Amino acid sequence: MTGTSKKEQTHERILRSAARAIRQEGYQGVSVADIMKDAGLTHGGFYAHFPSREALLAESLEAAAAESMHSLQEAIRKAPTDKGLEALLDTYLSDAHAKHPERGCSLAALGSETRRQSGEVRSVTTEQVRRMLELLEGQLPAGAADQRQEQALAALSTMVGALLISRAVNDSKLAQSFRTAAKRAVSNKRR
Repeated sequence: MTGTSKKEQTHERILRSAARAIRQEGYQGVSVADIMKDAGLTHGGFYAHFPSREALLAESLEAAAAESMHSLQEAIRKAPTDKGLEALLDTYLSDAHAKHPERGCSLAALGSETRRQSGEVRSVTTEQVRRMLELLEGQLPAGAADQRQEQALAALSTMVGALLISRAVNDSKLAQSFRTAAKRAVSNKRR
């Protein structure tokens, strides 16, 4: 945070707190007061940083999406050239990602709730989906553009669905089976 003002640092701290909270508790599960308290601030300082709760939700969702994207890009960057898709799948469908929605993909954590949110929040989600699709397309085997796009659409749907279901069930073996099956389906690998 070198070169940033105290206000910018505080703003970032609020965003990090809100990004964690909404992924963990959902859009309606946290209040501005809770977020500010978690960030070590008083509720009264909120409006010095955000014009509304909706603005906080949209901006914190952007922060959460950027964090998730960075994690996936790092996994790809560290992988051997021909293993990017595998690294992406291993990271996204990992036990750690499944167990910690507050640090992971907001699509899987908030997907069904997002349709009830403001246009501003839904626009952030739409952009997140586009970036994820682009990232996936870049890892898929070469082929016609429309085929790669369709494969990326199916891959993202499979990945998010598997993660969502694995978090919803209380049987850890079944949860793992969903994530394993999704990895195989997206990578076209058989046992």
